Amino acid sequence: MAKSPVKPTAKTATKAVTASKKSKAATAPVNLIEKGCEEALKKLQSLGIEQQLQSDLYWCLGSYRHDKNPVGLYEMGQRALTVFKAEKEKKTKGITTKIIADLEKALSTKG
Repeated sequence: MAKSPVKPTAKTATKAVTASKKSKAATAPVNLIEKGCEEALKKLQSLGIEQQLQSDLYWCLGSYRHDKNPVGLYEMGQRALTVFKAEKEKKTKGITTKIIADLEKALSTKG
Protein backbone atom coordinates (compact mmCIF):
# COMPACT_ATOMS: atom_id res chain seq x y z
CA MET A 1 0.00 0.00 0.00
CA ALA A 2 1.59 3.29 -1.12
CA LYS A 3 1.37 6.35 1.03
CA SER A 4 -0.05 9.51 -0.46
CA PRO A 5 2.02 12.70 -0.13
CA VAL A 6 1.13 14.82 2.86
CA LYS A 7 -0.12 18.29 2.05
CA PRO A 8 1.24 21.10 4.22
CA THR A 9 -1.30 22.36 6.66
CA ALA A 10 -2.19 26.00 7.05
CA LYS A 11 -0.24 26.08 10.31
CA THR A 12 2.99 24.94 8.61
CA ALA A 13 2.54 27.48 5.79
CA THR A 14 1.97 30.25 8.34
CA LYS A 15 5.21 29.39 10.15
CA ALA A 16 7.16 29.61 6.87
CA VAL A 17 5.68 33.01 6.03
CA THR A 18 6.38 34.31 9.55
CA ALA A 19 9.98 33.11 9.36
CA SER A 20 10.54 34.85 6.03
CA LYS A 21 9.08 38.11 7.40
CA LYS A 22 11.42 37.97 10.39
CA SER A 23 14.48 37.48 8.22
CA LYS A 24 13.53 40.45 6.02
CA ALA A 25 12.98 42.66 9.05
CA ALA A 26 16.35 41.71 10.51
CA THR A 27 18.22 42.73 7.36
CA ALA A 28 16.35 46.00 6.77
CA PRO A 29 18.83 48.26 8.67
CA VAL A 30 21.77 46.74 6.83
CA ASN A 31 20.08 47.23 3.47
CA LEU A 32 19.49 50.84 4.46
CA ILE A 33 23.21 51.46 4.97
CA GLU A 34 24.01 49.69 1.71
CA LYS A 35 21.53 51.88 -0.14
CA GLY A 36 22.82 55.00 1.60
CA CYS A 37 26.41 54.25 0.65
CA GLU A 38 25.42 53.51 -2.95
CA GLU A 39 23.68 56.88 -3.16
CA ALA A 40 26.67 58.61 -1.56
CA LEU A 41 28.99 57.00 -4.10
CA LYS A 42 26.78 58.09 -7.00
CA LYS A 43 26.67 61.66 -5.69
CA LEU A 44 30.44 61.82 -5.18
CA GLN A 45 30.97 60.48 -8.69
CA SER A 46 28.55 62.96 -10.22
CA LEU A 47 30.28 65.86 -8.43
CA GLY A 48 33.75 64.51 -9.25
CA ILE A 49 35.07 65.01 -5.70
CA GLU A 50 36.90 62.85 -3.16
CA GLN A 51 38.35 60.22 -5.49
CA GLN A 52 39.87 58.24 -2.61
CA LEU A 53 36.55 58.13 -0.75
CA GLN A 54 34.84 56.97 -3.95
CA SER A 55 37.32 54.13 -4.25
CA ASP A 56 36.91 53.19 -0.60
CA LEU A 57 33.11 53.21 -0.86
CA TYR A 58 33.21 51.08 -3.98
CA TRP A 59 35.52 48.58 -2.33
CA CYS A 60 33.45 48.43 0.88
CA LEU A 61 30.23 47.86 -1.08
CA GLY A 62 31.84 44.94 -2.90
CA SER A 63 33.23 43.58 0.35
CA TYR A 64 29.83 43.86 2.02
CA ARG A 65 28.14 42.02 -0.83
CA HIS A 66 30.68 39.23 -0.43
CA ASP A 67 30.73 38.75 3.34
CA LYS A 68 27.66 40.73 4.60
CA ASN A 69 29.78 42.55 7.21
CA PRO A 70 28.62 46.21 7.19
CA VAL A 71 31.38 47.68 9.41
CA GLY A 72 33.23 49.25 6.48
CA LEU A 73 30.02 50.72 5.10
CA TYR A 74 29.36 52.52 8.38
CA GLU A 75 32.91 53.93 8.43
CA MET A 76 32.81 55.12 4.82
CA GLY A 77 29.26 56.41 5.25
CA GLN A 78 30.44 58.56 8.16
CA ARG A 79 33.30 59.93 6.04
CA ALA A 80 30.90 60.68 3.19
CA LEU A 81 28.54 62.43 5.58
CA THR A 82 31.39 64.68 6.76
CA VAL A 83 32.27 65.52 3.16
CA PHE A 84 28.64 66.26 2.27
CA LYS A 85 28.21 68.57 5.24
CA ALA A 86 31.39 70.44 4.34
CA GLU A 87 30.26 70.77 0.73
CA LYS A 88 26.83 71.96 1.87
CA GLU A 89 28.55 74.70 3.91
CA LYS A 90 30.39 75.73 0.73
CA LYS A 91 27.00 75.71 -1.02
CA THR A 92 28.09 73.15 -3.60
CA LYS A 93 25.33 72.63 -6.12
CA GLY A 94 23.85 69.13 -5.90
CA ILE A 95 24.27 68.57 -2.17
CA THR A 96 20.78 68.59 -0.72
CA THR A 97 19.49 68.32 2.80
CA LYS A 98 17.70 65.11 1.76
CA ILE A 99 20.97 63.38 0.83
CA ILE A 100 22.46 64.29 4.20
CA ALA A 101 19.30 63.26 6.09
CA ASP A 102 19.06 59.91 4.30
CA LEU A 103 22.71 59.11 5.05
CA GLU A 104 22.29 60.14 8.68
CA LYS A 105 19.25 57.88 8.96
CA ALA A 106 21.19 54.97 7.46
CA LEU A 107 24.08 55.56 9.86
CA SER A 108 21.74 55.72 12.85
CA THR A 109 20.62 52.12 12.21
CA LYS A 110 23.99 50.84 13.37
CA GLY A 111 22.41 50.02 16.68
